[in-house]
Amino acid sequence: MKKRTLRSVFDGLRSSVAQQPKNEHEEIVENLRSENFQLVKTFRHGFPYQPTAIAFDPIQKLLAIGSKTGSLRLLGRPGVDAHVRHETDAAVIQMQFLTNEGALITATADDSLHLWNFRQKRPEIVHSLKFQRERITYIHLPLQSKWLYVGTEKGNVHVVNIESFTLSGYIINWNKAIDVCMKTHPGPIMHLSDNPLEASKLLLAYETGLVVLWDLRLKKAEFRWQCTEPIKSICWHYEGKQFLCSHTDGTISTWAVRPMTKPLSVNQPHMKTNKDGKLEQCKPIQKVEWKHSRSGEGFVIFSGGLTYDKAGRSPSISVMHNKTTTVLEMEHNVVDFVTLCESPYICEMQEPYAIVVLLHNDLVVIDLLTPGFPCFENPYPMDIHESPVTCCVYLADCPSDLIPAFYSVGARGASKRTGFSEKEWPLSGGEWSPTSCSYYEVILTGHADGSVKFWDASAGNLQVLYKLKTAKVFEKPRTRSVEDIDDDPFAVQLISLCPESRKLAVVGASSYVIIFKFRKLESPSETSILEIPLACESLLDLGDSEISPDFEFASSRTSSIVKTDFTDVTNSCTERKGDYNLPVKVRNGIQKKAPGFQAHLVCLNLAPTGEQSVNITALILNSSYDLIAYGTETSVVIVDILQKACVLNIATPDLYGASDPYQRVPRSPKRTNPESEGPPSERCRSPISDQMNGVCVSPTSAKQCTTGLGQGGAPNSTASRGSKPSIEPVRRSRSQGTQRTKFQRCLSTISYSADGLQPYPRYCSSDKLGNLFSSRQYSSFGSTVTSSLVIITLCRLL
Repeated sequence: MKKRTLRSVFDGLRSSVAQQPKNEHEEIVENLRSENFQLVKTFRHGFPYQPTAIAFDPIQKLLAIGSKTGSLRLLGRPGVDAHVRHETDAAVIQMQFLTNEGALITATADDSLHLWNFRQKRPEIVHSLKFQRERITYIHLPLQSKWLYVGTEKGNVHVVNIESFTLSGYIINWNKAIDVCMKTHPGPIMHLSDNPLEASKLLLAYETGLVVLWDLRLKKAEFRWQCTEPIKSICWHYEGKQFLCSHTDGTISTWAVRPMTKPLSVNQPHMKTNKDGKLEQCKPIQKVEWKHSRSGEGFVIFSGGLTYDKAGRSPSISVMHNKTTTVLEMEHNVVDFVTLCESPYICEMQEPYAIVVLLHNDLVVIDLLTPGFPCFENPYPMDIHESPVTCCVYLADCPSDLIPAFYSVGARGASKRTGFSEKEWPLSGGEWSPTSCSYYEVILTGHADGSVKFWDASAGNLQVLYKLKTAKVFEKPRTRSVEDIDDDPFAVQLISLCPESRKLAVVGASSYVIIFKFRKLESPSETSILEIPLACESLLDLGDSEISPDFEFASSRTSSIVKTDFTDVTNSCTERKGDYNLPVKVRNGIQKKAPGFQAHLVCLNLAPTGEQSVNITALILNSSYDLIAYGTETSVVIVDILQKACVLNIATPDLYGASDPYQRVPRSPKRTNPESEGPPSERCRSPISDQMNGVCVSPTSAKQCTTGLGQGGAPNSTASRGSKPSIEPVRRSRSQGTQRTKFQRCLSTISYSADGLQPYPRYCSSDKLGNLFSSRQYSSFGSTVTSSLVIITLCRLL
């Protein structure tokens, strides 16, 4: 009995003890994966693509721009720049603000109306209304009204309640608006506006020239006028007794609010008579506005209306004021314009002060209060492609003093600009607070005209800091034949900037590299020129004994490289220097350089006469060692910025020695494949196994070459036994490489020794290179560091 009890006790204890969980170690993922990254849009900069409409809030002083893709852009004071987008890609055909309410109504090409709310942090669409059977052509919202009038292609006018955003039962049918005796359809609605004195009367304009003043209370037409020409737009006089109509024949007609069959006057602002005494035809006046001020006569502002006499005439905005007509030519086609006025009420003198002109690729604001009507300087350049962008560089975590330095030199250049209005930017709406960013961001853009722009991207939008014009370093190219003209000889292709040292390297389309140094003050100095030849025609006449195109570097274990004398080759190239042409010419003498980046050195790649310059494909700047390396289509060049000398100029096939298992040297297709020569056993040998114990086999040859070449080299196994190894002479071949490749090889050799870096003749400026290493006093340790830097730089380029 006791045994059973004791056993049951132990069984109970075992069952009551919970099993200890296993120590499972959580796996730590050290490598970043795709789910650790997320693509987020931070901000949008640049001019809206294919703009279609514009609207302005006179109280909050905000401007809205709609585009063909359904996007909206809201602009205010400098720094206020918001972008929103419709759910569909339908084009925005018209917009209108709910004045001082933080809301906007848009009409899109898919016959929909949208109500946007901007009073919240993230703007969004509050209501939408889609028309099923009619196409929207025009919308009008009177000031402080809750009724939106919508004109359609069928000639009808619908009324929408903007509070509920629903259609009311009130409709103005086209057959009720026209005269009883009229038997044809008047066409689509081209304009809607309320009378400044009587808000209950609505002016309707049809495309065929019919104008109707509709009484909303009595639901009937009060007056009708018939124009002889189709109508493009209408605007009221602030007293509500007259209105202007613009027409397709370039005329502006004035009508009075009373029964009449003919207009009070017909004016053709740009009318001209030809040699035969006949009037020339004019372009349509797309839009006209009639504004008044207390200081003088009214302003009649319109777009278009010029004659057809000159092909390709520039688009323009015309201003008629004090019996004078001023034509303001624009660089791009005019999409729309709006006049900015102090008063939002149309029943009083509105005091116009500026015109905002929406162009196809730009936004122009004109000052109406300054004689000559100058333009305001845009604080945020809309057109980032003022000159086409050819390259772009992004820098993050920049030094804190870099952006203020760029801004200071950029502000000095901006203060010298003339021709702009001295008044403040009229779009002053919104509030801007810079976003808190833990690091500074800078974006550099290179352009086709040779300019480099520096942008501050730390505040949530792009602000231009400084503009550098690299074309000023060179002389203006002479006029050449049409075939030889390069549209963009100074186009920027590559940019490399060191934020700490503020050194800048810029690669141009004409195969040159400019090294700039940042200076806060203006200084007169001379720009140094370093000409680097990359080809030589006389190399073919040197024979096989002068240079080997199949030269092989020693193994990495060797501390020296085979010394080859290229004195004859260099002298031959010096004699033939006149056979090279310079793609661009640097300004000679001491030049007065503005504050900012000042040209310090220009590296020009020489090309044989009649041949195009090679393209530069890679660029690296190392300010710690004052070195710059760039790669071309056929070679790699390293330049010492401090001594203004070329350190290395080597063809790309020479970068690979015998340790390379693949043959990279270009060969003539007529030659027999070297791999087919020699015993099969030699052809099939592994290059990895052949490199053991300091012995290597060239991929193009079955012969062995030892790595014990030169002084200070590591001896091979044979030399360690006391026997003197036989050094095979450098192999030379005429079958591999073109004329350009051979020349690059002959100009690109620098020899190293155990005592230090010792240069040997490479190209025409060999004396400069001797001075370089003697002045910089490279030690044995310094030569090793420099050699490693050169190898690392070449690897990065490749």
